[in-house]
Parts: sequence; structure tokens; C-alpha cells
Amino acid sequence: MIRTVELTPPVSAPVLAAYSYCETVTGQQAKNFAYGIRLLPTSKRRAMSALYAFSRRVDDIGDGTLADEVKLARLEDTRALLTRVREGGVDEDDTDPVAVALTHAAAAFPIPLDGLDELIDGVQMDVRGEVYETWDDLKVYCRCVAGAIGRLSLGVFGAEPGARGSERASEYADTLGLALQLTNILRDVREDAETGRTYLPADDLAKFGCSAGFDGPTPPEGSDFAGLVHFEVRRARALFAEGYRLLPMLDRRSGACVAAMAGIYRRLLDRIERDPEAVLRGRVSLPGREKAYVAVRGLSGLDARNVTRRTVRRRA
Repeated sequence: MIRTVELTPPVSAPVLAAYSYCETVTGQQAKNFAYGIRLLPTSKRRAMSALYAFSRRVDDIGDGTLADEVKLARLEDTRALLTRVREGGVDEDDTDPVAVALTHAAAAFPIPLDGLDELIDGVQMDVRGEVYETWDDLKVYCRCVAGAIGRLSLGVFGAEPGARGSERASEYADTLGLALQLTNILRDVREDAETGRTYLPADDLAKFGCSAGFDGPTPPEGSDFAGLVHFEVRRARALFAEGYRLLPMLDRRSGACVAAMAGIYRRLLDRIERDPEAVLRGRVSLPGREKAYVAVRGLSGLDARNVTRRTVRRRA
């Protein structure tokens, strides 16, 4: 049996060091994300780590304790750095390893860096305390902070040549990002409330008697909190079902990466659905062995084959 060996173009020592820094950040701060990207070949894994490290920097500014005006100024500084990256103005010996790694990744892959501008826009919405009246309003935010990440990731993965429906790959990547973000919002509803943030649409909260918010380990008195959670879970499941149509368009290892990350969040959604009030008592998470199982399942291609079979049945 002949074994194939992954060939990667030579990378200079400064760029390797920059990627190593980004991979360390990813491994320490993004457990779910890291489970997925470890399935990728080296060059794609490094590029995804660079994207994550830049995105983490933007998120950390928004979630930090600085005054809002300082946060907004730092976000604009980060946008200026992104412009330097986009214009090739970051040298290999630059002192910012994230900028060095992102510059190299953007030269190696057709990454739509405008997506990182959208991420900055979304975090600025957080800093300004935006409130979302309807799902359509919330979708704008989710597309900035998560849909854009899906589209950026697709720039690294690439669609398989000749894949059926590949002209819609970017749309499906965006939708999968929305599914992950809505799951995040449900998981973090109590934690966000403690920082004064509410993401679920105001009209959904009103419909289920939850407009008073979530400032404790129990739902608002007289509310149908379980009804609210189940309503949002159904919405997220519909987004997952649409976004999963991306999987058959990707090569095996990229598809495994996406299936692993999405699979972890789908299982989180299952846990939230079974015990809605758990999100008010603490953060819902999966044990490491379950994440590993999801990663293996993704690598097997089972999810991609299931999507393909469902698509074929619809057309039959």
C-alpha cells in the first residue's frame, strides 16, 4: 500500500513562529474550534489558526473591561491593521505575529478578508449595546460575527471542483455560521445577561413572557422559558439542516473539520433542548470524549454522505 505524503510549500522561520503563536492561542482559547481544525492538513490548519487568532483579538476587545470609547478606538486600530494585511503592508519580521500569519495565509488562500471587517462591525454593535427586535435584526448581527467566519473559512477550505451546487457554497457556509451563533446565544444566555447583553429577539422574548430577562438561575416568574428555548432550537436546527448542504462540496478533510465543529454544536443544542433551564444554571458543554467521537464521525464522512443521500431523495 502506497501512502501519500502531504507536501507543503516551504515557510520561513518568522512565519512559522507566527503560525505557532496563532495555533497556541487557538488551542488554549477555542476548544471546540481546535477539535475541528486539527483534522485539516498543515497549511489549512495554520491558516485557520491565523483567522481564529485575529478574530479572538477582535472579540477580546469587545468583551474586555475598557470604556466603550476606548474599545471603539481599538477596534478601529484593528481595522487599520487589517487594511495593512490586505494591502500587503506587513513584513515577515513584523512584531505582530497574528498580522504576519494572517498576511501569509491570505497570500496562500483566497480568503475574503472583508469578512473580518464584518466581524469588527458586529463587535462594534456589541459595544454600542444594540438590541434586536426581530429575528431579521438578529440575523444581521449573526452574519457579521459568525456568517462571515463561515465565508472566511470557506476561502481556506475551497469547494471541490465540479461539486454540484458549489455556486451556493458561500451561502451555506454563512448559514452554518448563523446556526453556530444561535446555539452560542442560547448556551450563553445567562452569562450575557450578567454583562447587560440580550441577543434573543425582543419579540420572541415577549411571546414567551421572558422580557424581564435572565438575571438568575431560574426563569422569569410566569414565563414559558422552555417554550422559548424549544422555539429557538427549532430555528437553529433548520439553519443547521440548510448549512450542512455545504459538506458534500468540500474535500474529505475540510468536510471532516466542518462536520466536527458543527457536530459539537448540534450536540450542545440537543443538551439544551433536553434541559432548557440548564443554560440559566451554568455553561452547557460536552466532555472531551464526546467531542473526540464527533471528530471521528466527521472524519468518516458519514455526515456528508447523509446530506448527499437526503439531497438525492429530494430530487428523485
